[in-house]
Amino acid sequence: MPGESIFPTLEPLLEQVSKPIQYVGGELNSTVKDWTVGGEHTVRWALMYPDAYEVGVPNQGSMILYEVLNERPDALAERTYSVWPDMEALMRAHAVPQFTVDGHRALGDFDLFGLSFSTELGYTNMLTALDLGGIPLHAIDRDDTHPVVIAGGHAAFNPETIADFIDAAIVGDGEEAVLMVTDVVAAWKVEGMPGGRVELLLRLARTGSVYVPRFYDVSYLPDGRIQRIAPNPAYPGVPWRVAKHTVMDLDAWPYPKQPLVPLAESVHERMSVEIFRGCTRGCRFCQAGMITRPVRERSITGIGEMVQRGLAATGFEEVGLLSLSSADHTEIGEVTKGLADRYEGSKVGLSLPSTRVDAFNIDLANELTRNGRRSGLTFAPEGGSERIRKVINKMVTEDDLINTVAAAYGAGWRQVKLYFMCGLPTETDEDVLQIAELAKKVIETGRKVSGRNDIRCTVSIGGFVPKAHTPFQWAPQLGAQETDERLAKLRDAIRSYERWMECAARELAPFGIDVDWYTTRGREESEVLPWDHIDSGLDKEWLWQDWLDAIDEVEVDDCRWTPCFDCGVCPQLGTEIQVGPTGKTLLPITVVGGSPVREQTHSHA
Repeated sequence: MPGESIFPTLEPLLEQVSKPIQYVGGELNSTVKDWTVGGEHTVRWALMYPDAYEVGVPNQGSMILYEVLNERPDALAERTYSVWPDMEALMRAHAVPQFTVDGHRALGDFDLFGLSFSTELGYTNMLTALDLGGIPLHAIDRDDTHPVVIAGGHAAFNPETIADFIDAAIVGDGEEAVLMVTDVVAAWKVEGMPGGRVELLLRLARTGSVYVPRFYDVSYLPDGRIQRIAPNPAYPGVPWRVAKHTVMDLDAWPYPKQPLVPLAESVHERMSVEIFRGCTRGCRFCQAGMITRPVRERSITGIGEMVQRGLAATGFEEVGLLSLSSADHTEIGEVTKGLADRYEGSKVGLSLPSTRVDAFNIDLANELTRNGRRSGLTFAPEGGSERIRKVINKMVTEDDLINTVAAAYGAGWRQVKLYFMCGLPTETDEDVLQIAELAKKVIETGRKVSGRNDIRCTVSIGGFVPKAHTPFQWAPQLGAQETDERLAKLRDAIRSYERWMECAARELAPFGIDVDWYTTRGREESEVLPWDHIDSGLDKEWLWQDWLDAIDEVEVDDCRWTPCFDCGVCPQLGTEIQVGPTGKTLLPITVVGGSPVREQTHSHA
């Protein structure tokens, strides 16, 4: 029967795998609804963060959608995650399908299979889940009995990579989008599902904010470049460009109200609150900052209410204040002081997972560590030299960094972590070597101001990958060999790409696919890019000009505090930058003085 639990078949396998707890479900604040909770027209979602349980379960975006959907009486949502290889082998051997951890229902029983892709690395995990679920890998092979596969998240802004495998893609904020899709599916069901799967997809496409690849035709130039991506004329009403969703009032969406508490260890053991969305710092490599514009701040009172409710519902002892650059919230000082006052003497600690060098100060740091927690500080200069930081528009000078770490070491911190990238446009060996010099100066400064030798500076380096909807979308990627040679100047040997490239050369050669043509080739302004039909709100001419400014090492200010630079987002999407100060205070200022009490248990609706 559809919706029936497969747990009786799954349970005997659990004792044979590592970390069986990740497949059991029943977390605090999770929800299991009756399969027919809303009647025969119930809209049923299987939501997946395509990674292992410990990575996926604390993901804020997936958690929000899970709760928003389950608040609807005519919908239900359950979670599924990637299984480890030992479980995958047993599932295949015993014909156990991909399942949800809430009701242990087969993936194929659901109406919609929604995946949130933070990065492209989750694509292969999607294919594994589809295969385990008995769902055809190619969208064209699916029929009315199969779930509609919908991609979301940041990587959905370049959906052509997986266009053959997904039925649709949603770009932008998901809260309102999943409810809109649910409305469309519910109406289609009420009408008796006329026209089957194709009609449903056509209705979604005609909303103007859902991309359905099967309704678009792609033509190519003789050299393999794209000539045009256009709606197929056989399907009237399908838009030429698909617009992103933008939630403008974050206080109206205070989710998650009851965050999930994982049963097994996860990558983030904390309760998180998104304090603002979007970023206009203008880092030219950063897709997240570009595609989430404009900036929209959650009010100080809204933040306080979410923290209070979330701690009471979970019992977590750490609150993460999340955003792309949390210290940039216009009232971050008031937020952290108000929260530190409220939880003075309790075990509750505060953290800013993302902090810019030029937004950090000791007063802020002291508020974050008032309850005794003082872990390492993490900063991301991204480029080793000031020249390359001008190219990427990371307006942080060496003096900024040294002064910041000097203040931190002098105030008692002993560990600093620095993030850099290798392979940035116009980068030279000298730019990379400056990373080592900068790290040495950080350590020397720390020892000098602290009078101690036990301070540490950890350097983390990642390879630059050009991203869609950024000024660097035209940039070539540094070749694997050049990357290794450049990194070898910092360390004796780096071979991070070797295995991947060997596999790519072996598997792609029979298809005539040249990896270098896609990665190390620069693009011209006139080239049609594979994501041009996805409207992120950014004006392509503005992105190109910003690319030229990068080559000329021209920096651009944050438009939150300066006149508009005409990136196109606000007028095109009918949005606006929303920043404080609001003049409000974090009330009531009630000192908790103890650990939060867990008020809720696992719920069954």
